[in-house]
Amino acid sequence: MALRRGRHQRTIDYWPGFVDALSTLLLAIMFLLSVFVMAQFILSREISGKDEVLNRLNSQINELTQLLALEKSGKQDLEDSLANLQASLSSSESERSRLQALLDQGSGSSASANQRIGDLTGELENERQVSTRAMSQIDLLNQQISALRSQIAAVEAALQASEAKDNASQTKIADLGRRLNVALAQRVQELNRYRSDFFGRLREILSDRENIRIVGDRFVFQSEVLFPSGGNELNPQGQQEMEKLATALLDLAKEIPPEINWVLRVDGHTDNVPLSGTGRYADNWELSSARAVSVVKFLISKGVPADRLVAAGFGEFQPIAPGDTKEARDQNRRIELKLTEK
Repeated sequence: MALRRGRHQRTIDYWPGFVDALSTLLLAIMFLLSVFVMAQFILSREISGKDEVLNRLNSQINELTQLLALEKSGKQDLEDSLANLQASLSSSESERSRLQALLDQGSGSSASANQRIGDLTGELENERQVSTRAMSQIDLLNQQISALRSQIAAVEAALQASEAKDNASQTKIADLGRRLNVALAQRVQELNRYRSDFFGRLREILSDRENIRIVGDRFVFQSEVLFPSGGNELNPQGQQEMEKLATALLDLAKEIPPEINWVLRVDGHTDNVPLSGTGRYADNWELSSARAVSVVKFLISKGVPADRLVAAGFGEFQPIAPGDTKEARDQNRRIELKLTEK
């Protein structure tokens, strides 16, 4: 009785602090998750906006490239026309020189030669004017081409800057994911360490029981230790074992850091013998679930926080011993305890 009053007193003294620490932990985790989700949302919006800008810039580059090609084609046509005019001009000058030579030699009619020279001089002047206009158009085209090249260079610079920002955003997302994975791995390692401590303490407390053993990362109680056949109410012997479990769990809870969101999962299992369906439970699903809930409620009555406990029923569908022998069925009727993370 004195031991129970002592445990009861410790529970009353530490319970408010434990609840405060747990609430603070939950608020901190929710805040961190909110910040992480908000960061991912903002970065996703930035990346989406950068993609739209990149698409618009690429469209502008395509339009400017087409305009540049058209301007180059027009320039080539003008250059061809200028070459033709220069050829005609050269031919006219040759003809003028020939006629002038004939005039000097006194061959033919002087008036006719002068008229022909005047005509050729007028044509030559017209061709020179046309050539001058063509050169002006070529200069204008050169200026337009230079302006287009400047615009293309500016667009390419903006495109490169946008790609650099996009790469930086992707790097930030990858770094956030890496840091989150590292934090989760650290929490898992810490929980594994406390799970080992918990199992070690239970092994020391319950070492004299043949029907209690450790399988992997679970502590296994045979159903006969805790419950009567076909029932879900803890027998006196089962209550004693669960009191030991509650004491070990409460001692461990004081050592686990508040930031580790742990729970003790209580799994109920039955053998593969079907129930008649006429009793209290219709099938093994209901019986296994009722036994797991009974263990959880007993632990809660001994001071274990309800938010640190989970009850689950698996019926006969998770056996650890195959076959239909009596030994296999005895092993499959069990309660498993697993310290894990929410």
